[in-house]
Amino acid sequence: MKSTAGSNRKTPVKALGEIVGELKKVTWPTRREVIRLTGVVLVICIITGTIIGLFDYGFAQLVSKVFIRG
Repeated sequence: MKSTAGSNRKTPVKALGEIVGELKKVTWPTRREVIRLTGVVLVICIITGTIIGLFDYGFAQLVSKVFIRG
């Protein structure tokens, strides 16, 4: 016996059509917004990487002095 729950499944063609329809409704960012926000992300990544690198260097120096040269 077949379940009736599977009868409301969409065909791939209908699903693709709905996806395209939804993507047309999206408000896409302008080129200027994309460039600006990409710059923000890169700056935040550089700042975060620098902070993590400094902590790593500091802890490495601390461990070196405490355990190795102790």
